[in-house]
Amino acid sequence: MNMLSFPPPPAGMAMPELRTEVRDFLREQLGDDYGPEQRAQSWMGFDAEFSYQLGKKGWLGMTLPKEYGGHSRSALERYVVMEELLAAGAPVAAHWIADRQSAPLLLHYGSEEQRQTILPRIAAGKCFFCIGMSEPDSGSDLASIRTRALRVDGGFRVNGTKLWTTYAHHAHYMILFCRTDNSDDHHGGTSQLLVDLTTPGISINPIGDIAGEHHFNEVVLEDVFLPESALVGELGQGWKQVTGELAFERSGPDRFLSSFTLLTQLVGILSQAPSREAKRAVGRLVGHVMVLRHMSQSVAGMLDRSENPMLQATIVKDLGALVEQEIPDIARTLVVDTGSPNSTFAAVLARTLLAAPSFSLRGGTREILRSIIARGLGLR
Repeated sequence: MNMLSFPPPPAGMAMPELRTEVRDFLREQLGDDYGPEQRAQSWMGFDAEFSYQLGKKGWLGMTLPKEYGGHSRSALERYVVMEELLAAGAPVAAHWIADRQSAPLLLHYGSEEQRQTILPRIAAGKCFFCIGMSEPDSGSDLASIRTRALRVDGGFRVNGTKLWTTYAHHAHYMILFCRTDNSDDHHGGTSQLLVDLTTPGISINPIGDIAGEHHFNEVVLEDVFLPESALVGELGQGWKQVTGELAFERSGPDRFLSSFTLLTQLVGILSQAPSREAKRAVGRLVGHVMVLRHMSQSVAGMLDRSENPMLQATIVKDLGALVEQEIPDIARTLVVDTGSPNSTFAAVLARTLLAAPSFSLRGGTREILRSIIARGLGLR
């Protein structure tokens, strides 16, 4: 059986000057009117102008080489900026997917044309991406995808449907995971394609979430022609590429800070008259968050050393979802009287409760994640 270890987080993660600069920027950009209810949206808050201003500060595409419009900074510096944005509940959704995973994917596997065309726009906060992975009757079992791209003269003819595609209605591009041959290997015969969402034959249909808001979409591709230049990486190597991409998706502080605004609200209320039960519960939650932060920073260090933290990132994602979902449940147990329905705490609690079921779905369901962990540890 393999033993898994998390390396110690790199030294110097505090970076007080960078954190102070980010906090000053957030105070200036968000202002006093940006209250806890807005912050509780966590990384699902969408504001294209905010993303553009981040790009102007040099806080998008931070780890990209300068020749592609990036800033050649470390993954650790990027981690600090992301952590400050998430702790403040800043509206980062517009650029989030592009900066978090699409840009690193294109840097590693994309053609020179794709890098030169797309990466500078991502770093400038002017180009947004969505994820073309999940499908109807497939979900987190990516190996069962049915969207197919057939080779034709000059490119590919694509047919299929992608589901739960976050902010596809605002995105410029999708990285599409699809089948490109009839390999008998369950994980074989797949590729990734760069899809301009203005291409004829693509329809984007809204899916309302439990709160009645529009984040998710169904993306239908009907006889969509994509040129040869749309191929990302090597034909037939999609599984290897997409699992590497998921390491970026699953490892960041977004995987344990989605309920952070509610946690800070809870601490504020309970500190007024702390009971032994409250101290014990809050201490346990804060302890869990600190351990997850330690593990997530360790993964950031692995990325900075160009290591593949797929297994470690999956563990962070699974444990993070547990804690994120536990916070609202404990909050409503400890604060029986949340005040009037219009109170700040009640509003933050309500929003977090509605969002919480998605925490163990997005980025891979709990069952799929634990199957990956078991295989990685040699348990199955």
